[in-house]
Amino acid sequence: MSIATMVHLLRERLYWGEQERVPEPDLVMESQAQTDAFALVGEQDGVLAFLYLYNALQISTLIQPGDQVLDLACGPANQLLYMARLNPTVRFTGVDASRSMLQLAQGTVARSQLDNIRLQQGDITHLGTIASASMDCVTCTMSLHHLPDLSALSATVQEIRRILKPGGRVFLIDFGRFKLRSTQRFFADELGQSEQFTQDYFNSLRAAFSVAELQTAAKTLQAGTQVYATVLAPFMVVVRSENRMPWQPGALQRAQTEFNQLSPAQKHNYRNIENWFKMGGHAPPCTMV
Repeated sequence: MSIATMVHLLRERLYWGEQERVPEPDLVMESQAQTDAFALVGEQDGVLAFLYLYNALQISTLIQPGDQVLDLACGPANQLLYMARLNPTVRFTGVDASRSMLQLAQGTVARSQLDNIRLQQGDITHLGTIASASMDCVTCTMSLHHLPDLSALSATVQEIRRILKPGGRVFLIDFGRFKLRSTQRFFADELGQSEQFTQDYFNSLRAAFSVAELQTAAKTLQAGTQVYATVLAPFMVVVRSENRMPWQPGALQRAQTEFNQLSPAQKHNYRNIENWFKMGGHAPPCTMV
């Protein structure tokens, strides 16, 4: 973690004020420029590949062979690919409200040649096409901030509770809301990506829910759900079930293979986020070498 990053985090830690949430200007990402920019950073050599692998490893401890997993707001399906590759005997469904994103996702899945992913359009606040108590696990990665308000967050969590089987598991990860606009600006600019992606990233950070808001929403979920945030400041927040499954045969080896394909910079970022969460109480299920 750079000195500049530490300075911003310490300022966050010491500041007592709160910043008002600013919903994203485009709640559903339909612009071609937006969808293309987002898809690009999530590809195998993209800047966010490390985060997709981190999430997939966490999710892998919550599922077992034959499970049905629903991924909310799946976007271009880059996260789905990591989950499906690590868990080939699990069936995944990706849902997204954006037709543009689903078109990208369809191409992503087709190129992957994986047969355990299907896609459908849907509003995550009202999953009317998903039967009650039909899912073993529900995931949502870096997408809750797209919701317009707390009412929509509550509706989404209630839908998750409805479609989960008794004892079903959940893994939700998203940005937490920083106290200072300057911190949001710093993190948006730090990745050094395209102007389109940087602006979307900044908008996402401003639209993030607070840890307290996410904790309140999590109370709707089944018993045993825990909320974790990165230490010092809530750059990211995880809401997840604590009941862990044994690793599926070959999953750990497949995860190590995926890790080995990351660039040195991506491996560095992976260990940073792993340690950042670990210091906040969210231990990794395994350590990549």
